[in-house]
Amino acid sequence: MDKSNGIWVTGASSGIGRATAAEFSRVGCKVFASARRSVELERLNSELEKENRSVEIFPCNVASYQNVESAFKKITATSKIDCLVNNAGVTTFKLATENSINEINDIISTNLLGSIYTIKAVLPHMIANGGGTIINVLSVVAKAVYTKSSAYTASKMGLLGYTNSLREELREHNIRIINILPGATETPMWPGKLRELHSDKMMTSEDVARIIVWAYLQKGNAVAEEIVVRPITGDLK
Repeated sequence: MDKSNGIWVTGASSGIGRATAAEFSRVGCKVFASARRSVELERLNSELEKENRSVEIFPCNVASYQNVESAFKKITATSKIDCLVNNAGVTTFKLATENSINEINDIISTNLLGSIYTIKAVLPHMIANGGGTIINVLSVVAKAVYTKSSAYTASKMGLLGYTNSLREELREHNIRIINILPGATETPMWPGKLRELHSDKMMTSEDVARIIVWAYLQKGNAVAEEIVVRPITGDLK
């Protein structure tokens, strides 16, 4: 049986992940959407049905390698993964002294380890298939200093370092690694009051999603390895 290629998007229940899954679907790609909240994935499909589009739903908590492995096996039972979009992420807006150990563990386990788990799952598959694309949704915190973001920054800088090293190891395997570093984007990750106060200065999830899809669709021998995306007005102060 011929297996069709598709895009695996994690954290697809809201924000950039949701918009990215929808945008890939709109350009005709087969999309495998993962998130902890499957009810939100069903809601996404209900919205896409109005456009005669859809995604395939694979509930997954990326902080659990068992979950990741299970989702990967279910997807690849009938399809090939040509692109992985690592988007699942959580954060808090607290000083380092105020973050609990549980909060820190959740951020590192989801943002850093979860992305490494999905990468580890798809790598042998992509190598065997002769190539693929891994897109990591990071953040400008990997390049700049912000307070009340210490654990989040550690997770994003860690993934940036991991994937920059990984890229060099994979060049002979025709696997592209693209790191997207968005600035302030209006998503549910932000506290409601901050969104109300600064939403006019933030990018939309759809803005970022279109850049992610564009980066994937660029074929040939050129690859945009790192893309920083900021609002025209710059970072929030």
